[in-house]
Amino acid sequence: MLLLGIDIGTSSVKVSIVDAGTQKTVATAQYPDTESPIGSLQPGWAEQSPDMWWEQAQQAIALCHSTQKYDPLDISAIGIAYQMHGLVLVDKDQKLLRDSIIWCDSRAVEIGQQAFDAIGHDQCLSHLLNSPGNFTASKLAWVKQNEPAVYERIDKIMLPGDYIAMKLSGEVTTSIAALSEGVFFDFVNNELSKDIIKHYGFSESFFPDIQPVFSNHGGVLASVARQLGLKAGIPIAYKAGDQPNNALSLNVLNPGEVAATAGTSGVIYGVSDQLTYDLQSRVNTFAHVNYTKQQKSLGVLLCINGTGSLYRWTKNLFGSAVSYNQMNELATKAPLGSDGLRILPFGNGAERMLNNELVGVHLHHIDLNLHGQAHIFRAVQEGIACAFRYGVDIMRENGMNPTVIRAGKANLFLSDLFAQTFVNATGIPVELYNNDGSVGAALGAGIGAGIFSSAAEAFKHMERVQLIEPSSTTFEPVYQEWKALLIKQLSISK
Repeated sequence: MLLLGIDIGTSSVKVSIVDAGTQKTVATAQYPDTESPIGSLQPGWAEQSPDMWWEQAQQAIALCHSTQKYDPLDISAIGIAYQMHGLVLVDKDQKLLRDSIIWCDSRAVEIGQQAFDAIGHDQCLSHLLNSPGNFTASKLAWVKQNEPAVYERIDKIMLPGDYIAMKLSGEVTTSIAALSEGVFFDFVNNELSKDIIKHYGFSESFFPDIQPVFSNHGGVLASVARQLGLKAGIPIAYKAGDQPNNALSLNVLNPGEVAATAGTSGVIYGVSDQLTYDLQSRVNTFAHVNYTKQQKSLGVLLCINGTGSLYRWTKNLFGSAVSYNQMNELATKAPLGSDGLRILPFGNGAERMLNNELVGVHLHHIDLNLHGQAHIFRAVQEGIACAFRYGVDIMRENGMNPTVIRAGKANLFLSDLFAQTFVNATGIPVELYNNDGSVGAALGAGIGAGIFSSAAEAFKHMERVQLIEPSSTTFEPVYQEWKALLIKQLSISK
């Protein structure tokens, strides 16, 4: 029995086919090979076409099929992971009304702050567990204010994964987890937030039926099944945002467990059984994939918008002739601290952990007679690790004190230097696993379809591939200098 996982990323779409019996990946494919475009009509804006995601998902599925390593008709369930917080709008005929305003778009920050003040800080934090910020609800309010003709035609609002599920099945559903990541959910009253609906003047008819994350979100249409070489009626049995899904893929489901990723964005995601929130909303709390009204399971999320995207930008400008592996190797040639070169890695929209400031990327203390390519590559990795440390300290202020962090051996964690620097900066050991978002989505589908009796069964074959513990190298002076530069830059930004 096979499971199909689709991961709708910002850069590309990845698909994996997983054998339910062994939990081993049979085939995997990514489309496209180059990074997907992000539209930015104005500074701070970020949009993508949901139809681009759908086309990429079809291409990636076709690439998996082309390996001929399995019979597509043996696929029994589909799971979807997706970039969080994006806004997708369709009319009554399920036609797109505009491109998606995606997660790193900053246009709605002021709208969200106004809502925070109007509804009341205590009310928002205690019920929503977040400031409305520039999350999906505030993005929808921006459309209402600035594109009234589009707003008037809205039949349903959804998140990116909901759109792909709709294209597969013709059905539109949501979940408490999805509503919470859009800041539409009241955790105290366990319902759509009346505060948000009233303040922004939204119609409750905009919201799809609410179902558990692990449930049947529709069966594949016969016409789509023929197009994709699948059986008609296969259930879409799981939908989750990329960071909760990354935690699932690392079997991070219980209070106190913590996951991390350093892809396009950098994230630390800890599980709690308390309705916890940060007074400044610098870290954010959402319903985890296993949240129910009876059993609270929350994900506390720290996000750095531009980790992998900064490394890609650095490669394009300073390392176009080398591979990422070669960049990682070159970075080891520079000494600890990069001979004084410091980088603030905040160039991909408003940073929530910096109170929604648009700080930008800054390179400090460049010495034209000293610093070369290796220094740049190492300083980027050190700067990202410092940003993680800054965020971890915020999480510690809020009572989350991880003793170990699980991460996939992927993206920046492929760099031994970065992984060790991350550990030395935070002081927290890291366990690395060969996980993948699309594989996690496939296993989630197995749980949702009842193919696995429990999450424990779905991950019984998961094995740690590496443990990284703090070394004797002292990174603290580098971090303290970096932090001083950040605080100075924040004061300038204000």
